[in-house]
Amino acid sequence: MDVSRVYAVRHSRLPWILGQAGLLLVGAFVYFRIRGLTDAARDTALEHSRDIVAFEKATDLHFERAFQRPVETSETMEALANWVYIWGHWPVIIVTMIWLAWRHRPDFLRLRDAMMVSGALGMVIFVTYPVAPPRLANLGLVDTVTENSRAYRVLQPPAFVNQYAAMPSLHAGWDLLVGMAIFAAATSVTLKVVGCVMPVMMAGAVIATANHYVVDVIAGIALVLLGHVVALALERRRIRQGTEPPPEPP
Repeated sequence: MDVSRVYAVRHSRLPWILGQAGLLLVGAFVYFRIRGLTDAARDTALEHSRDIVAFEKATDLHFERAFQRPVETSETMEALANWVYIWGHWPVIIVTMIWLAWRHRPDFLRLRDAMMVSGALGMVIFVTYPVAPPRLANLGLVDTVTENSRAYRVLQPPAFVNQYAAMPSLHAGWDLLVGMAIFAAATSVTLKVVGCVMPVMMAGAVIATANHYVVDVIAGIALVLLGHVVALALERRRIRQGTEPPPEPP
């Protein structure tokens, strides 16, 4: 093995990774600030939440109470749901994107593009259709995250969070994208299992903690799958143009 060549290849990644990090930080800042535009639309958000509940009841999708019942009767289940909701989103996204950027650039770009496309579409919905989450909609559901954990307010400070951005659930949707990326890039069975299980756990946690409706989760999944289709189209264009980065050497 040519040690000097491996050293040069590894260190040439840093400018590219730093550039991608800068792009994602700008995107994240814009995402959170736009989410805040509808923070004052309480009455409209509550009206929309009532419409969602009515739709769920009409279509037999009103399962929020059933999802929360186990966390009400078990401290272990409540702690697990809170833990998944808090630590299974941004921390997992950041670690996964660092790993992909360092070792699996094509998978990183696919995930980046899918998140940015779905995030942009999500912002349009947040602004035009604010929705109060179940915990704020007078449905008798408990906000287990806020009641029993302060960590979430550290990870997502109130100044950057719009509490009326329940629709769609990008918590569930983006975790699905991350799980798909982990599954595609992983070479071990363990990581592939993580990629499969993590999105399922997050989809359950966002409902069990009264942060999203069932319909929010369905909408979030549909939105990110659309973003993934766009990301695949962009990937094919890079391949045709010869700009798709090759997999990094181990």
